[in-house]
Amino acid sequence: MLRRLCTFVATLAVIWTMAVGTATAQAEPGKRVYNAMQIVFSPSAPDAFCTIGAVGGDKYGRKIAISAGHCVNAPGYADRDIREDIIPVYHRQDLAFGPIGYVRYFKDREGSMTGHPTKDYMIIELVAGVTPSSQGPLLKQTGELEVPGGRVSPNALSPALDNERLLGADWFNNNELVVSGQLGIWYGRVTNNKDGIYQSHAQHKAGDSGGPAIWHVPGSEYPSQANGFHASGPWAGITKAIVLGIPPYVYTSSANILADLRARDAADPAGVYGAGFKVTTNP
Repeated sequence: MLRRLCTFVATLAVIWTMAVGTATAQAEPGKRVYNAMQIVFSPSAPDAFCTIGAVGGDKYGRKIAISAGHCVNAPGYADRDIREDIIPVYHRQDLAFGPIGYVRYFKDREGSMTGHPTKDYMIIELVAGVTPSSQGPLLKQTGELEVPGGRVSPNALSPALDNERLLGADWFNNNELVVSGQLGIWYGRVTNNKDGIYQSHAQHKAGDSGGPAIWHVPGSEYPSQANGFHASGPWAGITKAIVLGIPPYVYTSSANILADLRARDAADPAGVYGAGFKVTTNP
């Protein structure tokens, strides 16, 4: 069932194509970075924006944010860890702050307009002067979704971890996503799960790519006017695309992202950015 809960101002976004350069502005301490924060890659193109889906840290002690891989179109830097500060990331509503981080990895879309089929994600290393937060404007993320006994992500090593397993979408399942973006907060049942890409009635629009999706914990409170349209739950994925289908809204599962990070890390003796990602416990 489709549920619309509140409406925000909408802004159309376009995909950014990188012009190689190094930003010189420096971040200052004290700034929070949180899920549903809108981000841009050039201050001169504020309408070419995407959205942060989850914020936390990796196994190497780095502060990390996750968004969608298709937000960047720079094939020469795709599919490898980017250790140079070559692709800065800015908070769209606070460009004067300077970069909040730098893109360290993104999966190339490989010819698809909607991003790679199972690995459409981006890793951003946050600068020292910002504070990761689990609390977005409407969603609070309480760790990572685990699905003991669930179907394994196609990106997972064997044996798979519980956070690399997928939500069921059969008729007897009642798994729901709660999402946050320009349209406010929506929730809806997961109606299909193809290789860890969730299809749901929970709505989004252009510019929400990379934004947050949490799992509605059965029995927990739904967002409503009574609670200020807020919700909390484990991180379940990020906004991917609008496709031809009913419903048309699709999301890359957190399981696909976490599984691919672990697999890449296992194959790279230097370690990869974002491996072992955990949502921050900071409020």
